[in-house]
Amino acid sequence: MLEAAKRWARLLKRDVVALYLAARSPLTPWLARVAAACVAAYALSPIDLIPDFVPVLGYLDDLLIVPLGIWLVIRMIPAELMARFRAQATEINARPRSLAGLAFVVLVWLAALALAGWWLLG
Repeated sequence: MLEAAKRWARLLKRDVVALYLAARSPLTPWLARVAAACVAAYALSPIDLIPDFVPVLGYLDDLLIVPLGIWLVIRMIPAELMARFRAQATEINARPRSLAGLAFVVLVWLAALALAGWWLLG
């Protein structure tokens, strides 16, 4: 069971990089490119929307939200094209980082803090 979980995690990491490549490819349909860019940006962000130290919810994005997003976007990309992106992703040694995903998460946290401050002080 542990080996199956490790294999699933490796495939998930590969698919995130494949979506990163799909988002940059002009061959990908435009709606799939936008969705792939959003999912890849969030998945490759160095910080999570819900930090992992938050009990239960911290791992929710890692275990449910990201895999569900990947699954949905993969269904939007033609199978032959996705196979090509997966092959390219396998050859990439370094996992890319997403500054856009980082900026999104930071903006959401700042907005939440501003809203909480407004609510508490208002």
